[in-house]
Amino acid sequence: MIVGTELFKCLEQVHGKDYHHFLARKLVAVVGNVREANMGITPELADDIAKKVDIIINSAANTTFDERYDIAMDVNTMGPFRLMSFARRFSKLKLFLHVSTAYVNGRRQGVVLEKPFSLGDTITKELGYSDSSGLRNTVLDIEAEIKLAFCSRHNSNDAASFSQEMKDLGIERARLHGWQDTYVFTKAMGEMVLDSMRGEIPVVTIRPSIIEGTWSEPIPGRLSGFPADGDGVVDVVPADMVVNATLAAVAKHAQALGAAPEMHIYHVGSSTAKPLIWRDMFTFFFQHFTRYPFNLASGQPIKVAPMRLFGSIEQFDSNVERDVLLWGTGETLSPRARMLFSKYAEKITHLARMYQPYGFYGCRFDIANTEALFAEMSVEEKAQFHFDVRSIEWKDYFTNVHIPGFLKHVMKGRGGSDPFSTVKVFDGRVTQPTVIVNGGSLWSTLERQRLHRSGLPPGAGLPPDSSKSEEEEEEEEGEQQPDPMEGVDLEEEDVAGPDEEPEPVVGFAM
Repeated sequence: MIVGTELFKCLEQVHGKDYHHFLARKLVAVVGNVREANMGITPELADDIAKKVDIIINSAANTTFDERYDIAMDVNTMGPFRLMSFARRFSKLKLFLHVSTAYVNGRRQGVVLEKPFSLGDTITKELGYSDSSGLRNTVLDIEAEIKLAFCSRHNSNDAASFSQEMKDLGIERARLHGWQDTYVFTKAMGEMVLDSMRGEIPVVTIRPSIIEGTWSEPIPGRLSGFPADGDGVVDVVPADMVVNATLAAVAKHAQALGAAPEMHIYHVGSSTAKPLIWRDMFTFFFQHFTRYPFNLASGQPIKVAPMRLFGSIEQFDSNVERDVLLWGTGETLSPRARMLFSKYAEKITHLARMYQPYGFYGCRFDIANTEALFAEMSVEEKAQFHFDVRSIEWKDYFTNVHIPGFLKHVMKGRGGSDPFSTVKVFDGRVTQPTVIVNGGSLWSTLERQRLHRSGLPPGAGLPPDSSKSEEEEEEEEGEQQPDPMEGVDLEEEDVAGPDEEPEPVVGFAM
């Protein structure tokens, strides 16, 4: 149950033994589905909700970059359409808040203002392609895109190839119109649909950038990370700041009595107000794991190497081929292991291409509306619902909040898997010097080594906790650790590699 997770510990501490009674008075859980009319709710319950609810917050989304076009369209574009259709029945509705992403700005360049999309907008036109390219007069017809996605689904007879065809179609359509992938393209169309349907309903759209671990609430460091180009800017924002900005926007616009209904856009990001350089972020990880390294089963610390960054996808591919494929051709490797290395190389080069537009992103997000929203708050409100990104010190955030919080809350199995069971070709015991991005989770470079078969020791990569007693430490050491080898049948000789020291590469793993 969500309310029993650590994210709600602060609230539980406030209410103590009355916690569950408090929640029962405040929450009514309803199972719904944005892929169905009226959210798939029974008519009686739908009528009851329509009479009582005055604020809608929609954060439902499919966030897979290269999702099947029909699925992404159904959730990210048709989902908002269905929810707004339902919202029109609400007699007391004060506000419809939609959570999108700052990356709906697609391949725009420079500083991008907080402006809504209108039906049919296409970024291709903004980019000023020449007439000879055939793209200048490209028109985005959302109804036609919906028909294309769903007709393609119905016309397919080959189930084996259908899924990949639909993924390719989504990427093709996105890039035709100026977006980098299916996810942001279908999210942008969802915004357009809401703007065209809203009528007299006030709508607020929150566009966060890359959401990272919480800055301070409810527990420091809860969440994850991303890939990169050396001197480029990575737009990162702590998750709790996104939540606080959302709550502030609700408080402001739900009480705006008599105001003309508008579409309000808020970018929640850091690239203009507190830019973070990719190279600096990697350096923070390197420094942390140099100071607080992981250990081998023998207790020997694992050395880390500075991250090498690549200026093009071609450079990245050549390094993957050398450092993964060539390493996987050693005489000590079985044919099965070589095949796994080959598949691994294919996967990371594919994912690198998915992430490439974000690692070399040429757009920064203006946050004038968001900063104005924060400025309007009282001193007490600013302290309680803080979202001023200018206050973040990135080195302190990554080294003292994000990395320790990530290792503590994710690598211990609370919401994620450890890096060595994520890339199973490495058998849980062998790592290539690489940054592994686990669904956006950034890991430091690790020297290729055999790691303890049962996973990482408690507290690996974390600063020593002087507050623990010897009894507590002994108890932790005695705890049964999850086995990352479960379900993996690579034999011992499958993971042996050459003796030479490999150079670090940047790798990606979902």
